[in-house]
Amino acid sequence: MKKKILYLINEDWFFCSHFLDRAKAAHQSGYDVVVVTRVRAHQRDIIDSGLRLIPFQNDRRSVNPFSELRRLWRLISIYHQERPTLCHHIALKSVLLGTIAAKITNVTAIVNAPVGLGYVFSSNNKITYLLRPFVRFALKLFLNPNNSKVIFENFDDMEYFCKKNYVRRDRSILIRGAGIDLEKFRPVPEPFGKPVILLAARMLYDKGVREFVEAATLLRNQGIDACFKLVGGLDPDNRAAIPEAVLNDWVAQGLVEWLGHRTDIAQQLATCHIVCLPSYREGLPKFLLEAAASSRPIVTTDVPGCREVVLHGDNGLLVPPRDAIHLSKALKILIESEVLRAKMGERGRRRSESEFSNNKVITETLCVYQQSLEVIN
Repeated sequence: MKKKILYLINEDWFFCSHFLDRAKAAHQSGYDVVVVTRVRAHQRDIIDSGLRLIPFQNDRRSVNPFSELRRLWRLISIYHQERPTLCHHIALKSVLLGTIAAKITNVTAIVNAPVGLGYVFSSNNKITYLLRPFVRFALKLFLNPNNSKVIFENFDDMEYFCKKNYVRRDRSILIRGAGIDLEKFRPVPEPFGKPVILLAARMLYDKGVREFVEAATLLRNQGIDACFKLVGGLDPDNRAAIPEAVLNDWVAQGLVEWLGHRTDIAQQLATCHIVCLPSYREGLPKFLLEAAASSRPIVTTDVPGCREVVLHGDNGLLVPPRDAIHLSKALKILIESEVLRAKMGERGRRRSESEFSNNKVITETLCVYQQSLEVIN
């Protein structure tokens, strides 16, 4: 009988963007693979990869305990029916609910991946402030139970969780991001014309989109001739979502261009000169990996996840989070120096090849599965 891996993840698009290649590799290695997620636009991508898909309705905004208990009951039913050998839970809510369901149904091997610490830890509003103690308590109980391993995408988060005693150090593993397809994202020469600065992300305040627009305004007022582009769709289920009306107002003022959701990120990177992501906190942003592989210099924030990709002065520049003034100064440096852009872009490609390749991430993840299953055999 094949060993069965069950992936629990909030959204099908995030699974396809960050974990599909690993799941396909697991399937090709002989595992039966089941994906439990909210199904939207990527059902065919998952099924055509030879994976089984179980729809699971999930509300990322919900903090209603009764709603979460209903979801937990549904998960327990799924786990009881599927009898997975190993469960891979991705993102905080999936980690907590999935681990409880796995323990109740006697799943013996658990891999938890908190990814980034998310909105609960990056936001300063009243709801997240009240939620944080409960989340911390739940993490201590369920993040790292017996026969489990915890995968982190960056060193900062791994150290934080270990020092807080949420995880045991000998069960924590660093796998840096989702990996990057080095054939798809390749170095291309800069386009001619005025500099284009590109930010690609979901349109969320905690991605630093507002600071990006403010920096664009500051530079325009200084007479800097550059084009600022936003690529990314709306995410109304996220509490940090930017209203469409706000985005349209920025566009109407001529501050930025907003292209909406795009799947041709490699082409978008080929048409820009500088990449920018002033996020408040990340796991390890795939967009920055794609930018580095495409030999584009990067301006990002000195926060967990982002500084895992960018070494200040090497393949980009780091600035403080929530600081449009420093962001504008860093962007100005690169806008005015083609030589520096080329040097940093070359360094980024080298780092991508040595540290962030797709093959490296797949190999490391399959090794975690194998080690987890060896413990219970």
